[in-house]
Formats: sequence, structure tokens, C-alpha cells
Amino acid sequence: MTDASHTVKPARQAREPKNGITYWPEFNVALFAVLLNWPWEFMQVPLYEGMPGAQHWQGIKVCTQATFGDAVIMLAAYSAVAMGSGRYWLLQPTPVRLLAFVALGLAVTAVIETLALSGTWFVQWTYSDEMPRVPLLGIGLAPFLQWILIPLLVIWFCRRQIGDAFQHTVKD
Repeated sequence: MTDASHTVKPARQAREPKNGITYWPEFNVALFAVLLNWPWEFMQVPLYEGMPGAQHWQGIKVCTQATFGDAVIMLAAYSAVAMGSGRYWLLQPTPVRLLAFVALGLAVTAVIETLALSGTWFVQWTYSDEMPRVPLLGIGLAPFLQWILIPLLVIWFCRRQIGDAFQHTVKD
């Protein structure tokens, strides 16, 4: 005798990837790039000439502008890797993909830092005496480390944000 209340339910089906902007890798890269770069920009203020003594609002504007510039660079580096690996490459990052992502951001940053220090960029800045320099490149260690650490953290946060929605079913 069978009772309808004791029927066996089928196994839960795997979810389809969720839709919506919060599951777009590009949105998440931009979001986490802003959230992680903004405090970094404020922490390195003492390493730039004139920034510690700048008026409060001026300092906020400079750091915010730099943060959004960092987010654009990060999106460009992410998109460049995505052109060869698919837009969801961050769900299955390989050492080569991560290296390309970081290297592209570092290269763009090195060029911008060099141009800004020489006065041939949109804005010019000078390092304070407290800014350690990267040998051979002559750029500051803080922006150099920024483009090693933050991109890797961005990928980590993005994977946590959207990875479960895909249950690792996205193939490159």
C-alpha cells in the first residue's frame, strides 16, 4: 500500500546559472575593484608629495578619481584575458590567466606612473621620500604591489560572489 505523503521526491535538480547584473563577471570585477582600490588609495596618500596636506575634499576627489581609473584598468585587463578564455574565466582561473590579468594591469600602471612622474600624463604627481621604488622601473612600490595583490583579491571575491550560482558548470 502506498501513501501519497511518503512518495519519494526526485533529487534536486542543478540550478541554472542565475541571471541579472550581480552575476555578470564584468559587474563584479568593477564592483570589487572599486571596493578594494578605494581604501588602498587612501592608505598610500602619505607616499605622494602634497597629498597629506591637501584639503580634505580635494584628497577624497583625487583618491576617488584614481580608484575609478584603477577599476577601468582592471576591467580592460579582465576583458583582454576574456577575449582568449571566455568571459567566465574567473570561475576556472589558471596560473596563465591570472598571470596575464596581473601583468596587463601592471604594464598599464607602470606606463601611467612613468608618464605622470614625467609630467606627460593628464595629471602629474610626485612621490614623497617615503615611497619605496621598484628597482629598474623607478615607479613606486605601493602602486606596483597594488596591481599584484588587488587583482588576485578581486578574482577571489568574484568567484565567491558568482561561482556558486554556476556550480562549476560553465565551460570555457
